[in-house]
Amino acid sequence: MAARSFVLWLHGLGDSGPANEPIKTYFASPEFKSTRWSFPSAPNMPVSCNYGSVMPSWFDIQEIPVGAESPKDEAGVMKAVKSIHAMIDKEISAGTNPENIFICGFSQGGALALASVLLFPRTLGGGAVFSGWMPFNSSIMGNISSEAKKTPLLWLHGMADRTVLFSAGQAGPPFLEQAGMKCEFKAYPNLAHSINDEELLSLESWIKTRLQSSS
Repeated sequence: MAARSFVLWLHGLGDSGPANEPIKTYFASPEFKSTRWSFPSAPNMPVSCNYGSVMPSWFDIQEIPVGAESPKDEAGVMKAVKSIHAMIDKEISAGTNPENIFICGFSQGGALALASVLLFPRTLGGGAVFSGWMPFNSSIMGNISSEAKKTPLLWLHGMADRTVLFSAGQAGPPFLEQAGMKCEFKAYPNLAHSINDEELLSLESWIKTRLQSSS
């Protein structure tokens, strides 16, 4: 019997959790029968890159396109990470093995998924970043616990992305490997700033091979 697992999906800027729920339909394998999904919505806040317009946003973004060297709202990211960690802690308290917990997200949600995995004190099943970026400067390295370093990461990015530049995505894995983490990077040649079926099927098989059986 499939052990209980948990997939947390974090949406991009200006989006909502419920709008992303159809992603679940890609996870039809029997291994996902006992999976609980969560699609939280970001709080509303003014966003600098949109001239201070108020919209659903996990933290502030200074400029679009986001490049590897774009300014980072580290304080805002840390605050958002706390709320994501509370969701993970609640799931662990409910009896889910942390190694069956997967934190995934698109764009701003991908950056937050990455931050949440790096700063979680325990090893999780995995983290997946779709068209995201590293939301911290290198000073974060010292805050990644030895347990967190064991969490595997998957990074998927479209090479035609003009919103979060492909180069911002490419800068992530070397940074993570320097921290002693494993990150698999997949590039999609004609994909702009969006998610395609191929990426979601990759995620499905990637999670499936990492699910721990209920032994």
